[in-house]
Amino acid sequence: MKNEEYVFPQYMPGEELKEIRKSLSMTQKQFALFTGVSTPTIERLERQDKASGPIVILAEILRRNRGLPDKMTLPEKSGNIRLKYSYKSMLCTVIDVNVPQRKVQIKNYIDNPMFRAFGVNTEPTYEDYEAFLESRCFPRERDKIKLELDRLGIPFYEPLLIIEKTKGRMSEDDFSITIER
Repeated sequence: MKNEEYVFPQYMPGEELKEIRKSLSMTQKQFALFTGVSTPTIERLERQDKASGPIVILAEILRRNRGLPDKMTLPEKSGNIRLKYSYKSMLCTVIDVNVPQRKVQIKNYIDNPMFRAFGVNTEPTYEDYEAFLESRCFPRERDKIKLELDRLGIPFYEPLLIIEKTKGRMSEDDFSITIER
């Protein structure tokens, strides 16, 4: 691999870091939470003449993409069930479901439809949601399904219950689902 040079600064005056944080309308505590460091670390970095390290690169990315924090914020829960669909450790889609009203709202955190719960569909119906759940379970027609349900401690075939037990993991991929009720 050839030696590459990037546009990111190695150092940044603490005052500049503070300006970036303030331009994002974030408190030191919010900025610390967003960047994955402690509040005292942000306080210290903002007082330094030459802040350095990964925080400088992240601050530069935020300076160039001010809308990034909003894009990465979890929405307020809008249903009685929330599913978090992930690829490995990366959250891809949040699915809020209001079961009594049969309403589904999603927020995608990745542009590539291959990693989204509903692919290119950004306004799934309740029927789409039900089909998605079934796609993350073993098939209803599976041979000796009763044995598998007994092993999971589930009395009947119910995709949401199966996903709660299996995390929606399939043997052929690295996707998973976490359910919050």
